[in-house]
Amino acid sequence: MTDPLPPRTGAGRPLAPTPWQTATVLAIRAETPNVKTFRLALAAPSPYLAGQHYVVRLTAPDGYTASRSYSVASAPDDRGEIDLTVEHLPDGEVSGYLHEVVEVGDLLEVRGPIGGWFVWEADTPALLVGGGSGVIPLMSMLRLARREGRGDLVHLVVSARSPEDLYYRDELTGPEVTVVHTRVAPPGDLRPPGRLTADDLADHVAAAQTAYVCGSTGFTNAASALLTDLGMPVAQIRVERFGPTG
Repeated sequence: MTDPLPPRTGAGRPLAPTPWQTATVLAIRAETPNVKTFRLALAAPSPYLAGQHYVVRLTAPDGYTASRSYSVASAPDDRGEIDLTVEHLPDGEVSGYLHEVVEVGDLLEVRGPIGGWFVWEADTPALLVGGGSGVIPLMSMLRLARREGRGDLVHLVVSARSPEDLYYRDELTGPEVTVVHTRVAPPGDLRPPGRLTADDLADHVAAAQTAYVCGSTGFTNAASALLTDLGMPVAQIRVERFGPTG
């Protein structure tokens, strides 16, 4: 993840990262066969914005540490709870431990929130474009908009290989969401499987003040090119690239 700007503040609240702290695992939910969401309760609650991320650190008995960054999928709130969605990657040190070892009630070491560029505060129109795991920080934005009764401000276009690969599938319905299946579409889907196209975005570009694009390098490059071809100025496109996070 990249963060070219210094940490921002929202509603007068400090948003710089907190020191390392303990978080308790409250719940674990399967999103797809190899993706789980971990709901954590922070020992020292810290305000965060939709689009920010936290670092999870594991420490072995011999002192060896491994840490990975995970975007927050939950909408910001004051309860001190965050949802981190994690894909289980082959040979992933941290993702493997989270998927195979961690249980409800366990403690994890976390630090955050981090990020000041790729954030949204439910106050301006936005087009959210996500591919695969890139939907995670965008889900925080969509959930925030819905909670605040401002679904009119956002539209999420999410690309997934198949219905089984779609994160948060039960929530990705309604007028604020367009789902693009690239390989296998569900029965009755009017759009045939295929890559994201200009037609998938065209109806939503004009109304958006800012576009938030998140996914792999290939996906974000292609989606950004489609947006500029549709007339959206480059300065209005914010991009976050997701790579393998083991």
